[in-house]
Amino acid sequence: MTIYQTLEKYWGYSKFRSLQEDIITSILSGQDTLALMPTGGGKSICFQVPALVNPGICIVVSPLIALMKDQVENLNERGIPAISIISGMGKREVDIALDNCIYGPIKFLYLSPERLLSDLVKERIRHMNVNLIAVDEAHCISQWGYDFRPPYLHLTELRELHPKVPVIALTATATQRVAADIQDKLGFKKENIYRKSFERKNLSYVVAHEENKFRKLINVARKVAGCGIVYVRNRKKTQEVAKHLNLQGFRAEFYHGGLDTPLRMEKQKRWKDGIVNIMVATNAFGMGIDKADVRFVVHLDLPESLEAYYQEAGRGGRDEKKAYAVLLYNNFDKIQLYKKLELSFPSIEEIKQIYHFIGNYYQLAYGAGLGLSLEFDVADFCNRFKLDAIKTLHALKFLERNEYIALSESVYLPSRMQIIVSHEELYRFQIEQPGYDLFIKTLLRSYGGIYDQFVAVKEFDIAKRMSLSKSEVTDMLFKLQSLGFISYVPQTDKPYLQFLRERVDTEHVYLDKKYLKDRYDICKQQMDSVIEYAEVSHCRSRTLLAYFDELNAPECGVCDVCLDKKRAGKQSILMDEITNQLVNLLSYKPLLLDDLVSSISLGNSKEKLEVIRMLLDTNKIKTDGEKYYI
Repeated sequence: MTIYQTLEKYWGYSKFRSLQEDIITSILSGQDTLALMPTGGGKSICFQVPALVNPGICIVVSPLIALMKDQVENLNERGIPAISIISGMGKREVDIALDNCIYGPIKFLYLSPERLLSDLVKERIRHMNVNLIAVDEAHCISQWGYDFRPPYLHLTELRELHPKVPVIALTATATQRVAADIQDKLGFKKENIYRKSFERKNLSYVVAHEENKFRKLINVARKVAGCGIVYVRNRKKTQEVAKHLNLQGFRAEFYHGGLDTPLRMEKQKRWKDGIVNIMVATNAFGMGIDKADVRFVVHLDLPESLEAYYQEAGRGGRDEKKAYAVLLYNNFDKIQLYKKLELSFPSIEEIKQIYHFIGNYYQLAYGAGLGLSLEFDVADFCNRFKLDAIKTLHALKFLERNEYIALSESVYLPSRMQIIVSHEELYRFQIEQPGYDLFIKTLLRSYGGIYDQFVAVKEFDIAKRMSLSKSEVTDMLFKLQSLGFISYVPQTDKPYLQFLRERVDTEHVYLDKKYLKDRYDICKQQMDSVIEYAEVSHCRSRTLLAYFDELNAPECGVCDVCLDKKRAGKQSILMDEITNQLVNLLSYKPLLLDDLVSSISLGNSKEKLEVIRMLLDTNKIKTDGEKYYI
C-alpha cells in the first residue's frame, strides 16, 4: 500500500496535513527526523503511516502511560495490532508480549523509557524486525527542556541494537537549543528538522492582572460560549473552583492525578460528551485529550514554563475556530512561583535522607533490591516520614538522574490472568476438586485465549454470573494461583518504583552538584520567561513565538495587547475628529458648554468633555465662565 492508501484505509482522510507528508517521506528515505509540531498538529500519523507501509514493527517510546494506552486502543480499534509494555505488568506477561512482537503480527510496541533499562527487553528487541524507532515527547531527552527525564538518555542503547533503523523524534515544544540537543543525544547522522510554525492564528492570548480571579473567571465563562478548561496548581483548588462554578450555574467537574483511574476516565468522558462543559484540573489533565471544540483555557495560576503554558493553552481551538487562552495574574503569583522553585530543589542532604527513607519504607536491606519493582504510594510515604510532597517528588527525580531508582507515573491496569497448566491437568483438577469446576468453566466460557496469554478479567462480572461476592471471586483466583494453575495479577492504580541498583548507605549516594545547579538555573530562566510574558506590553503571540526562536513573527492582532493598541488608535482618531469639529464650530461664534457639547456629532459626552478640557489646558480655546470661544 502507498502512504495515501494507508491514510485512507485506516484514518479515512484523503490528504495529509501540512508537513505530515514531508516528514513521512523523510522517514521512508531512511533519514533520522525531528518533527516539531504544535499540540493537535497530527504528530502520531507521522510515524504510524510509514511504520504500516514497511514490513516489521515500530517501537514507540513515550513517558506518558495514559497516552500510550490511548494510542494503543485507537490503533486496535482501527484494526492495527499494537501493544504497550508498562510498569505493573508481571515478568511472564511482559515475556508473552515480547514474544508476540517477535513472532506475531504486532505492528506497534509502545514502551516507557524506564523499560529500556531492562536487559530482558533489550535482548528481545534485538531479535525483532524493527522498521522504525519513534521517540514521543522528545524534549524529555534534553536537560535544557522543561521536562527532562533521565531514562531517555538510554535511547542511544536502543539505537545500538538496530543501528540502520531510522529514528523519528517528535515534540510540540522545543527551543533551538533543545532541538539541537535532541538530535545530538539521539545520535542523528545529520541535522534534519521539520518545524511547523507555533503560531495559532485562531487563539487569542489574554493576560489579566486580577486580584479577584474568581470574578474574572466567571466573566470569561459567561462571555465565551462553549466548553473550557481551567488549570489550577493543586488538587484541593480543583474542587473549590469547580464548586464555585457550579454555584454560579455552570456544569463544572474537577480532575487531578489523585483520583482513581476509573473515576478520572468517567469525568473525562462526561466532559468529552458535553455533559460537563468546564473541567477544572491540575496539569494531570490534557495529555491524550483530543477535544477539538474547546473555546477557552484559563490558567488561574502561573505555569512553571512557557513550554508547559503553550501546550496547555494550545488545547483550545483545535478545530481552528476562535478560542481564548487566558492567564490570570497578580503579584502574589510571582512570589508563589519562586517559592515553588526553592521547594523543587531539595539539598543534597535532603535527597540522601529521602533515599534512606525509601529503603526503610520497603524494609530493604543494604546490598539488596537490584531490579525490584514495587507499588509506590507517594502520599502514604510522605505522611509516614513527615515529608513535603513537592520536595519529595523532586528528590525522587534527582535520584532517577543518578540511576538509583526509576519512578513511573500512576497507571490503571485491570486485573489479568492466564492459565499456566495444560488442558489435561486443569480437567483432572476439575474432576478431583468439583467445588472449583463451575468457577473454572465460567472463566473458560468468559475469556478466550486464556491459555495463550494474559487476558483482562473483571472480578465483578464473574461474581455476577456466579451469584458470588467480588471478594469471594478474588479469593478463588488467589487460591488457584497458590495451587499453581493460574497466574493472577490484581488491578492496580499506583505508580511503581524500581530499584536500578542495590541499596547503599547514604554516605555512598553520589549526586552531581553541578547538575543540580544547572537544573536550578534552567528552571529559574524558564520561570523568568513566564513572568516576562505576563508583564510584556507588546504582542503576546509574538512573545511566545520569539521564545521558540520564531523571531520575525507578525503581531497577531487578536491578543489583549494588540486589541488595546487598536482601541487606543481608534480613540486617537476619534479625539482628533472631535477636536476638528469643535474648533470649526467655535470659529463661527462662542457657545455655551451645553450647546457646544450637543452640537458635536461625534463621540459620547465623556469623550467630548475630555477634548474640551485638553484644548483649555493647552490654550487652544478659552472661556469667560459662560461661553467658550477661540
